[in-house]
Amino acid sequence: MGASVGIETFRKDFAGQLLTAGDADYDQARSVWNGDIDRRPAAIAQCSSAAQVAAAIGFARDAGLELTVRGGGHNFGGLAVSDGGLMVDLSPMGDVTIDAAARRARVAGGATWASLDGAAQAHGLAVTGGFISHTGVGGLTLGGGFGWLTRKLGTSCDNVVSAEVVTADGRVLRASDQENPDLFWAIRGGGGNFGVVTSLDFQLHEVGPLVNLALFFFDVDRGGDALRFARDYAKTAPDSVAPFIGGMSAPPAPFVPEQFQLMPGYGVLVVGWGSPEEHAAAIAPIREAVTPTFEFVTPIPYVELQKMFDEGNPWGILAYEKALYLDDMSDGAIDVFTEYLPQKASPMSFCPVFPLGGKYAEIDDDATAFGGSRNAGYIFNMAAICPTPELFEADRAWVRRFYDALLPHASGAGSYVNFINDDVEARVRASYGDAKYERLARIKADYDPDNVFRHNVNIKPAGVSA
Repeated sequence: MGASVGIETFRKDFAGQLLTAGDADYDQARSVWNGDIDRRPAAIAQCSSAAQVAAAIGFARDAGLELTVRGGGHNFGGLAVSDGGLMVDLSPMGDVTIDAAARRARVAGGATWASLDGAAQAHGLAVTGGFISHTGVGGLTLGGGFGWLTRKLGTSCDNVVSAEVVTADGRVLRASDQENPDLFWAIRGGGGNFGVVTSLDFQLHEVGPLVNLALFFFDVDRGGDALRFARDYAKTAPDSVAPFIGGMSAPPAPFVPEQFQLMPGYGVLVVGWGSPEEHAAAIAPIREAVTPTFEFVTPIPYVELQKMFDEGNPWGILAYEKALYLDDMSDGAIDVFTEYLPQKASPMSFCPVFPLGGKYAEIDDDATAFGGSRNAGYIFNMAAICPTPELFEADRAWVRRFYDALLPHASGAGSYVNFINDDVEARVRASYGDAKYERLARIKADYDPDNVFRHNVNIKPAGVSA
């Protein structure tokens, strides 16, 4: 009774929208992308300003409620929502402002990549973003941010020039190289541990608006040969292209011959940033090395490239993932890949493999708090994406077996922090490394000594026992 009375008192004073069970929009507001997550917060504070975020944080602390933060809600682990807590919902804060002359974007904390991509591409500009357009810009960027442009521009967080952050004590701070530089370093890769980021300023770059896409698909019998070639190709690919490897089922799309639709296999995708002629020259060695089962080569608007995987990752799907860094795609790792990919049950389950290098590798490890080695060759992700509970049960177990088999071939037990959704305490230090983790813990102690922001891939404040 006491908690509910406190919530009702806060509702009267709160300038935003406060939702509780029984309100018409409550169930929609508490939902997140992963349909396996079904949690019921005590209240949802829908905020449209930093001042409203600060008020919500203050209320949660006073009421003793666990605090969660929702940007796009796309996290596999459903970290945006907890049972009985207070969700700070940034979805009303979706504005994107482009300064084309300065090549800058100011992006509010609840904006999605679809919004940022669309606004920036109106001026032929872009920044590294996610592979699924309804992902929130803030959550992806705070953990790092990989996408088609990683080798060309680095991670999303590498391109952040400043941010507005609401801290645990309700202060609204600017973070940049000149203002609160320790906080600025920490939020670029340290996740949501240091405050609620209510806006991000990005450096933009000339991209598109039309790019070139090639998809070469290989059935499971040709998988080993295709993956060994793709490994070598990724090391020597010109800067004008972005390679990508996917363990996947061929989509039921018009460009896929009907007899191959939903066939499991391996996709080698290459996006070209230059001319069609440069792209044609760059992809010619692929079909010469291993004959694809089918191929699809086309120009495509960059905004559509960014939506290419949306249909295979719809809102409410059941999902689970694990991931590792690989220094190289060794023959042993390829053997594991070709053994386990055909064992998946759901045609939607997917293994995206992100070749690194290029600009990503040129940035110093200590330039940001990003939790991954700049020397790694690949991020290898295993994702169960399932429309039914039966398929989900089967493919969640498949992901775990696959991960265990691949681990001996990995760079270590660390992972890209945005892909960590279980065993968090065991993996977070391995992901950052001792020195970076301890630096983050000291900054955490300065800005959030009580670990208010803990419903995340958590970094404990220095001096707090695990």
